[in-house]
Amino acid sequence: MCGSVRMGVVVEINGRRLRVVPPAGARWLVSDLTGWKHDPLELTGPLEVVLPRRAYFEYAFLDGAGKPFADPDNPNRAENPWHDYARAVRLEGAPTLPEYPESLRGRVERITVGSRRLVVYEPPRPPRVCLLVFDGTAYYRIGKMAQALEQLSLDGLAVPARLVFSEPRRREREYRFAHETERFVIDEILPRVEGAFGAVERCGLWGASLGGLAALWLALEHPNVFPLVGAQSPALKAVPGGDDAHGDPEWLTGRYQAAAQLPENIVVQTGLLEWLLAPARRLAAVLADRGALHAYREFPSGHNWYTWRIGLAEGLLDLLGGDLWGV
Repeated sequence: MCGSVRMGVVVEINGRRLRVVPPAGARWLVSDLTGWKHDPLELTGPLEVVLPRRAYFEYAFLDGAGKPFADPDNPNRAENPWHDYARAVRLEGAPTLPEYPESLRGRVERITVGSRRLVVYEPPRPPRVCLLVFDGTAYYRIGKMAQALEQLSLDGLAVPARLVFSEPRRREREYRFAHETERFVIDEILPRVEGAFGAVERCGLWGASLGGLAALWLALEHPNVFPLVGAQSPALKAVPGGDDAHGDPEWLTGRYQAAAQLPENIVVQTGLLEWLLAPARRLAAVLADRGALHAYREFPSGHNWYTWRIGLAEGLLDLLGGDLWGV
């Protein structure tokens, strides 16, 4: 998309540069680059933002009271289920979201574990893998993860896998190095699912943001139980007993650096427009230095479902691709 497009009052797009002239009442610009409200950019006048080529960029404004509002001059709603005020700019060549059939050849069942309801996708062919998916409702409904995996499997590109979609109750607590989550997953979810659907060759974990952090942590704590792990935009700045911290390497990355045993296969993805980009790169460097089997990918977008949806099929191939499984 070359030339110019309205955003705020006006934005001039010239390859990668956006010039934002804030609309009336706008005091700050928020986006994935700022962690949304965590570190907003003050608007004292026009602001220039440099994006990656082929970027997809979500943004909004804050007024003087810190209340977010949508760009009044941009009708392009973002692919964002969290912020209805987010608007989007797509540069020329930005990846398009994948489309999958709504129907599935495999079956979907709902089971109860403790007081929790889980959604289980069982593929049409016997599964070789079981993936526990954190933030399962969003991955099932928004990410269309079952459809993506089924299509890859039917095309002969990935081994069939069972997906167990799990939803947290207290996400901030359960996904931050929580031993009660660890015990619930290992002592209750895995035995219940195996008893109901049968055993598989390997188990793994998958998640995004804090869910990605939880997946990486649990897989490192129990690499023999979870030899496979996929993390999209993992929240690697988190530290035990606290919120977020700044370190190089981050706490969990340091654990990966020092661990005697790593998971067998590790997938890490992130967006180029994320405040979590540098931590993801540091983890990838540690995995490379240690010679771990891993795949690290970056996408020209931010910490959102657009990034995770366009990266999902590639991530599943990196974890479950037939070339890795001898098929």
